[in-house]
Amino acid sequence: MDCKEAILLMHDYLDGDVTGPEAAQLKKHLIGCASCQERYTKLEKAGALVSSLKPVYAPSHMTTSAIMQSLPAPTKRSAWVKWPRRHPAASVAAIFLVVMLGSFLTMWNEDTQLVVHGSDLEQVVIKGNTVVVPEGHTVQGNLIIENGQIEVNGKINGNLVVIDGNYALASTAQISGDITSVNQAVEWIWFKLNQLFSMFVK
Repeated sequence: MDCKEAILLMHDYLDGDVTGPEAAQLKKHLIGCASCQERYTKLEKAGALVSSLKPVYAPSHMTTSAIMQSLPAPTKRSAWVKWPRRHPAASVAAIFLVVMLGSFLTMWNEDTQLVVHGSDLEQVVIKGNTVVVPEGHTVQGNLIIENGQIEVNGKINGNLVVIDGNYALASTAQISGDITSVNQAVEWIWFKLNQLFSMFVK
């Protein structure tokens, strides 16, 4: 028997699980091996010490339910904290919308230059920050004015959209379509989104 086998058998021998020829071989090895004999003596003393200790019992009032009740209550997470974890795709979409709304509002505040959109701009006259449709002139198609004023004395065969500006209609003015005035940021965002969607639909 070598030292490794002897060390494996020592614990079982002290527990009374090794008898017969294995016990005789272990004893024979311990007589001839000083290091294993020293290890066996230490294990024997440790076992005697453990068996001499008295068992320790918890007080009768320390039951499992009493211990559980004494623990602090778990902190409740609000629904706002739990919702993003349950709906990651919706959370990303909401963040995207907030970012887009912020960028639109920034564009709304920074955009102060007069912009004129239309397919027939030869029929209009621009004077500073004012767009004029002269009497006797006809604008074919929609006319969009941003950050300015428009005076309609002639005719517009389409819609008139005025964004962050004013419009004045003379008695001779004729507009075949709708007049839309967008003067607030939310209306402007809605108008821009409608423009964006109409581009994709075409």
